[in-house]
Amino acid sequence: MNFIRAREVMKRHFHPLGFDATMQTPHTLLARVFDSATGETLLTVTGIACTNQLSEQDVERIIRAIESDLELVTRDGVFNRS
Repeated sequence: MNFIRAREVMKRHFHPLGFDATMQTPHTLLARVFDSATGETLLTVTGIACTNQLSEQDVERIIRAIESDLELVTRDGVFNRS
């Protein structure tokens, strides 16, 4: 699938959080997960290996990488601010 379609799949996966991804270089992407209500960035991940054409396995790998980082941030209490 092309990058635009892959980005839409990832947006649906991370809903209700906001998600955006842009090609950082021809071979890497920058992903941002944010609070949909406030626009506050919760996580930015750079340098994820990617091309303009992705397989379903590529999309799953990218999602797992982002989820892994989100788990670390969540576990460290970043989302639990009072």
